[in-house]
Amino acid sequence: MRKALTLFIAVALLVGNLVVPAQVHGAVLETSAASAILMDAKSGEILYEKEIHKKLPPASVTKLMTLLVAAEAVESGRVSLTDKVTASEGASSLGGSQIYLEPGESFTLEEMLISIAVGSANDSCYAVAEHISGTHEAFVEEMNKKAKEIGANNTNFVNSYGLPAEGHYTTAYDLALMGREALKYPLIRKLTSMKEYDLRDGKFKLWNTNKLLWWYEGADGFKTGWTNEAKYCLASTVERDGLRLIAVVMGVPEVRGHFTESMKLYNYGFANYTYKEYAPAGQKQGVIQVRKGMEEEVTAVTETALGVTIPKGKDKNIWAETKLSPDVEAPVKAGQKVGEILLYRDSELLTSVNLVAEKDVAKATLGKQLLRTLEKVWGF
Repeated sequence: MRKALTLFIAVALLVGNLVVPAQVHGAVLETSAASAILMDAKSGEILYEKEIHKKLPPASVTKLMTLLVAAEAVESGRVSLTDKVTASEGASSLGGSQIYLEPGESFTLEEMLISIAVGSANDSCYAVAEHISGTHEAFVEEMNKKAKEIGANNTNFVNSYGLPAEGHYTTAYDLALMGREALKYPLIRKLTSMKEYDLRDGKFKLWNTNKLLWWYEGADGFKTGWTNEAKYCLASTVERDGLRLIAVVMGVPEVRGHFTESMKLYNYGFANYTYKEYAPAGQKQGVIQVRKGMEEEVTAVTETALGVTIPKGKDKNIWAETKLSPDVEAPVKAGQKVGEILLYRDSELLTSVNLVAEKDVAKATLGKQLLRTLEKVWGF
């Protein structure tokens, strides 16, 4: 009987008549999404995947990269959130979801970004693109450059807002990478976690299109999308008990299905994985001698938290190895790498973080160095 069943499955797979649900660490997880991924935000480990490198239209999830380029421009000082952004004819002529910008109408850059993140405003994307890069085309070039920088190699943007266009595509995996990058910018999570916003002195109400913010505990970011071509899409993030996950679903046919399919992925993730922290950021891990310094030693601390996402019940035999430089020569800068701490399960390396100097140590003057030498030699 078993042989007959095996033969049946093999033949069915060959002729393409049998759909086998994705196997995930021994569990079966089915999704109606054309493409889907669940990723651990900290490590980038893929916890679930389905056609994650399939090139598909992302619709308004495109705006995640628009927000990324804008946030980077704000952080670098190229632009300010208080800048006045004025709508051009090009911006005001766009269709789809919008805030109905009139030519010459102005908002602060922050309000424009809110209207993109909350209201999915296409016209605001165009206006922001022109403000940051001079032209919409130049901004799209920056989007594609950023995609390549983060390893999103199966992505090509033609516009900043996601309306259908030939050659405009990305993948679930690439969107997850964009999500990981977005988490480096607090501004993006602040914007995409807003549930509502009153524009034009309360005369124009924006409601966030990402219903996970209401429906799923811990949801706090990213972007929805829909067109007839792309169907329903969502790139999102959720954090519970220190475990932050990123889920992307693309090409979901059902209305609101991008929410239910994403929740299905998150339910699987939180049911089967946990985040264990072994050392918080800034924890003392040892002392290093400083040569030729105003002080003779400096404390080494963890640069970031040392933790790992692991399957539940698989937290046995985990141990840490601390590697410190024997000494360091002054001057020493706070945050300078002086070692690392590595986390293992048995002999498998799980993760590592840098150990850094807790504070600055200036180089000692010649007089100070001479006095120290005399103290060591003569004992005074």
